[in-house]
Amino acid sequence: MEAFPQPAGPRPLLYGLSELERNLVMEQGRRRVLYRGATLFTQEAPNDGIWLIETGRIRVFYAAPTGREITLAYWYPGNFVGGPEVFGTGTHSWSGMAASNSTVLHLPGAALRQLVTKIPALAFGIIEGLSFKGRCYSALAQMLGTRSITDRLAFLLMHLSGLYGVEEEGGILIAADFTHADLAHMVGATRQWVTISLKRLTEQGIVSARRSQILIQRPDVLARMPGDKKDA
Repeated sequence: MEAFPQPAGPRPLLYGLSELERNLVMEQGRRRVLYRGATLFTQEAPNDGIWLIETGRIRVFYAAPTGREITLAYWYPGNFVGGPEVFGTGTHSWSGMAASNSTVLHLPGAALRQLVTKIPALAFGIIEGLSFKGRCYSALAQMLGTRSITDRLAFLLMHLSGLYGVEEEGGILIAADFTHADLAHMVGATRQWVTISLKRLTEQGIVSARRSQILIQRPDVLARMPGDKKDA
């Protein structure tokens, strides 16, 4: 399994499990390989358990009736996707697709229910994962509902630095790869707007953005950016 890139995020789902317990989980799962752009699950489709990400990256998003897509989050190895109905009841509230070539392990709801009764560490992992997802989605709702686009980008960068941030010389590195298109999907803007805005922040010495790596050099300034109400 790939190195887990979220030092401040949720622990990997299988963290704390013994080798025997891990084997029990793996025996109940079915591995699936996804190429970039492949659909893993779609909103309103019947739910049957969760998918544990082993490699790659999964984008979770909501598709509005108008066709507009709002990215909720990107999930990495060690995370699981497919909730909130983790035990296989109801339907999916959103959709998931591979943002890069990925490998996932499907754990059916009935099997997962049995596993959590036998493996307390797995139950804690699911609870912590759902709690973390709730905080992420709550922050997204607040961002989209109360802020201008400029505010959203500043808020998102601070939010990502809190989730994935690693202290380095010169600032806080967001230790996960996000393209300009990824950021645009999350703030509800175009990729070109994000590129221009990051260039402006770089020129001001607030961030340093190189390809998909972003270093927050002045989090104090970023946190109090007022935004431009014209772009709301």
